[in-house]
Amino acid sequence: MRRTLPIAVLAALSSALPAAAQTIYPLDRAEILAGSLFDFKVEFPGAPASDAVSVTVNGEDPAKVFGAAASFVQKEDGLDHSALIIRGATVAKPGRYEVVAKAGDKTRTVAWEVFGTPARTARNVILFVGDGLSVTDRTAARILSKGLVEGRYGGELAMDDMPNMALISTSGTDSVVTDSANSMSAYTTGHKSCVNAMGVYCSRAKGTLDHPKVETIGELVKRKAGMALGVITNSEIEDATPAGVVSHTRRRSDYNDIVKMFYDVKPDIMMGGGSPNFLPKAVPGSKRTDEENFVEKFKADGYAFVSTATEMRAAFAEGRAKVLGLFNTGNVDGAYDRKFKKGTTARFPDQPDLAEQTRLAIDSLAKSDKGFFLMVESARIDKYKHSLDWERGVFDTIMLDNAVKVAKDFAARNNDTLIIVVPDHAHMVGIIGTYDDSLPGQTPREKLGVYEKSKFPQYKPDADGYPETVDLPLRLAYSFGSYPDHCFDAKPHLDAEFVPAVAGAEKGTFVANEKYCQPGAVRVTGNLPATANSGVHAADDVLLTAQGPGAEAFRGRLDNTRVFRTIVTALGLGRE
Repeated sequence: MRRTLPIAVLAALSSALPAAAQTIYPLDRAEILAGSLFDFKVEFPGAPASDAVSVTVNGEDPAKVFGAAASFVQKEDGLDHSALIIRGATVAKPGRYEVVAKAGDKTRTVAWEVFGTPARTARNVILFVGDGLSVTDRTAARILSKGLVEGRYGGELAMDDMPNMALISTSGTDSVVTDSANSMSAYTTGHKSCVNAMGVYCSRAKGTLDHPKVETIGELVKRKAGMALGVITNSEIEDATPAGVVSHTRRRSDYNDIVKMFYDVKPDIMMGGGSPNFLPKAVPGSKRTDEENFVEKFKADGYAFVSTATEMRAAFAEGRAKVLGLFNTGNVDGAYDRKFKKGTTARFPDQPDLAEQTRLAIDSLAKSDKGFFLMVESARIDKYKHSLDWERGVFDTIMLDNAVKVAKDFAARNNDTLIIVVPDHAHMVGIIGTYDDSLPGQTPREKLGVYEKSKFPQYKPDADGYPETVDLPLRLAYSFGSYPDHCFDAKPHLDAEFVPAVAGAEKGTFVANEKYCQPGAVRVTGNLPATANSGVHAADDVLLTAQGPGAEAFRGRLDNTRVFRTIVTALGLGRE
C-alpha cells in the first residue's frame, strides 16, 4: 500500500529493528546536476511504520527541499522493509546536501554534491562509445590501417589524434567489473549504478521499472535545452549502450519497455538493429508481448522509417529531420562481414556503415537552432571480443575511427562541438608478438615470435583503412586473458564469427567447440567458470580522448560519472 504523507522530522523511534542500516538513494558521494530530476528513496530494514522513522535533508523536510510530495510504503512489495519515496525530486541550488535517515537506534547519513554549470560553451556534443574498446584495439587498428615500419606508424588514428586524454574508471556500485548497462548509465546520468541497470539506482524494489530513477542526458537535452537528439549503433537499438541514452530499468533485457522509453523521449534520429521489438505480437518474428506497433507510432509522429542503407540515404536526401532506421532483426553486421565476407549478410544485404550514418545524422541534426547531442556506438568491438574473434573486433574499431573522422571534419568548420571517444569498459587483451607460419612446428606456440622475433606484419589497407586480408603468413598475435574452454590455432576464422565454446553434457556448462579442434590447434582449458561460453569484461581503466569546448576537463584519472559532468557543463545544463 502506498499513501502520501507530509514528511516531518519524527521523533518516535522503534527499538526492535534489525541491525542493518537504512539505504538512501542517491547514494553517498553522489554528484547531482542542479535542476535535474531524480527519485529520492530511503529504505528502512525491518519494515517500521512511518511514525517510527525520520528523514531530513540539511535539517529540513525532504518534501520542502525537493519540491515534491513523498509517499511511505510499509513492507514494500511485501518485503521486510519500508520505503519513503519522492518521485521527480529536484534541487536547484548548488551546494553540499546532507541526508540523515533514522529508524530505531540506526542512523544513516549520506552527503551529495549538487553542482551547477557555467554558461554554455559547446553548441553540440558527439559522444562516441567503442564498446569494449581496449587500448590493445587502438594499437591493432593503427597497425592494420596505418602500418608499422621500423617502429614508426604510417599515420594516426582520428581517435588518437585529439588534444585531451584521460583514464576512466568503470566500476559500478555493486561490483569491480562493470557491464555495458551501468557503465553507459554513468556516462548518461552522472550516477553510478549496478550491473544490468540503466538510469536507476538498484534498490530492493521487485519491479524492474520501480527503482529510483535519475534523468538521462537524452531527457535533459530535450527538456532543458530543446536540443536535437540522435542515437546510432550497430547493435540492437534496445541494447544497453543506445538504450542508456533514454532508459530507466533495473534489467537491460526489458527491450519492449525500452522501445516505449525511446518513444517517450523521441530522439530525432534513431538507427540500429532490433526491429522485432517494435512490431506487434501478431506480426511473424515479433518479440513484443502486446499489439503495440511502434514503427507505426513513430511514423505517425512524422518519422521516416527506413530498413536499408538505400532508404536511409533517400530519407536524408529528402530533408527528413526525424528518421527511425532498423536495419536488422538483431545486431547490424560488422564491418568485415559487410565489406569483405558478403556471405553472412544474405538476409540483410543493404545495411549501412557507421561512418556514413554519422555523416548523414550530423548533417541533419546540425540544422537544429538549439544544437544537438549525438551518441554513436561501435557495439560489436565488444561482442567480437566476447567470442575471441579479435580480427572482426579490430575491423569495427577501424569503422569507429572512420566515424570519428567524419565528426572531426564537421567540428573543424565551427569549433563549437565537443567530441568524446570513450569505451564503456575494457577486455583483458594484449598483443604479445606475431605468428609466423614459416617457423617450424605445427602448434601456435611454435609459430609465435616474441621480442626480437616479433617482426612487422605487412597488412595492406584500402582507402578506408581496412586491410585487404588479415590471413597473412606473418600476423599479429593478439591474446585474450579470459576465456572458456576452446581450441586455438592462432589463425583468423573468416568464414564466420568464432564460436569458442558450445553447450556441454551438464546443463548450463560449456565445452570447447570441436569444429575448431583440428590438427595444429591446441585445447585450452578455460580460466573462467564452466558456465561461461565466452570471454568477459575487465576492470582495467579505459582510455578517453576528446577535443572541443569543455574537453580540457579530461585529464588524469576520472570516474566514469565525470564524462556526464563534462558534457552537461559544456552545454550549460545546470543553469536556471
